[in-house]
Amino acid sequence: MFNLRGKNVLVYGLASSGQSACKLLHDKGACVSIYDDENKFSSFYSFEKNPTIKKFDLVVVSPGIKVLGNKLISFFIVNKVPVISELDLGFLFCNGNIVAITGTNGKTTVTSLVGEIFKQAGKETFVCGNIGLPLSAVALKTTKKSFVVCEVSNFQLELSKYFLPSLACVLNIAPDHIDRHGSFDEYIKVKKKILPKPRRQKIVLNFDDEISKNFVLHKKVLYFSKKMLSKGVFVKNCAIYFNKTKIISCNDIPLFGEKNLENVLAAVAISCQYKIKPAFIKKAIMQFKAPSHRLEFLGQVNGADVFDDSKATNVSACISAIESLGGKKITLLIGGQNKDCKFDEIFSQGYDLENVLCFGQCGQEVFDCASKYGYLPKLFSSMKNASFYAKENAQKGQKILLAPACASFDEFSSYAVRGEVFKEIMFGVYDKIEMQ
Repeated sequence: MFNLRGKNVLVYGLASSGQSACKLLHDKGACVSIYDDENKFSSFYSFEKNPTIKKFDLVVVSPGIKVLGNKLISFFIVNKVPVISELDLGFLFCNGNIVAITGTNGKTTVTSLVGEIFKQAGKETFVCGNIGLPLSAVALKTTKKSFVVCEVSNFQLELSKYFLPSLACVLNIAPDHIDRHGSFDEYIKVKKKILPKPRRQKIVLNFDDEISKNFVLHKKVLYFSKKMLSKGVFVKNCAIYFNKTKIISCNDIPLFGEKNLENVLAAVAISCQYKIKPAFIKKAIMQFKAPSHRLEFLGQVNGADVFDDSKATNVSACISAIESLGGKKITLLIGGQNKDCKFDEIFSQGYDLENVLCFGQCGQEVFDCASKYGYLPKLFSSMKNASFYAKENAQKGQKILLAPACASFDEFSSYAVRGEVFKEIMFGVYDKIEMQ
């Protein structure tokens, strides 16, 4: 653990993670300076307009700061100033057992469900990380008896040097955030950082995912699978088993779709690694409601079922949503801000997409790709316009699916805002959320 009293520390990035880091550092007696690439913070107390001219003992970088090609981070590294992530800072001052969950898709659902299972079992539980509450915000509240269930993104792992969770779970790996990391290989390399010392960690991996299942190969790994395994957590006779113990019937799972079955399997496997009783696991699953905008059934418009999967911000998540709906009679709303991913994998599958409604910054790119595979897509300037069209032309038996396969930032501040706007257009209702 770092002794920070009297040390000059720079926090780079002032979103929620940076703010939590500042508070922890102040509590530990550090002299904190702040910096952000956005000028709106320049009037804040302790803001350094030129952080290269001041000597720092440590730099803490928020996950929202892009590392690749960042001249300021490179300056500190070249000048041998220690640079760590906000995730590292939280870890260094956390006394609890950290259960870390990463992957391309499903992180938030699994993190939320594991948190509910642990609470059901009577354990002191903190749910944090990429899900909303930074690890550095809860670290000083933890004890050795605490369980810290932490959703971990590749952005958080990118600069991490010290993060060593008690348990690491990798749900799946598919191309995503190529614009941030430069290549898929680099993205995989960053994800692997959740397993710095696998022989000192409990590990849960997805046996059905060809990339993540090979991250680590030794006896400590507990696999989960939608297929039957000789041991592990798996599906048999429409029920989830841990080895020979039945945990829950698939019919008792309230979450919709194949990808949510995978999420439940992961949560069960994590819980079994800590010997949580099956009765607690089953009860928590049956009472669980998935976070919004994750293949959420919203209702019907003119007899058409409407689904909000605004969180499907990459190609693999979009495909998973389509397949969860059976791949038939689907009106697909797709587009937004591309993260340097290709859309051929979606349209080459031959899904029965009755309508392909393309929108946003990469709408033309999606339109051209869909056309190449024989679809007759329609192009809209915005998701709002595409949604109005979908509502006006809804027919009985259709499935209207928002699964954009892209980020939201060309039109909205987050995927959640995008999902709420979609809901409001379709049904005239929305949940008030923080618009950041």
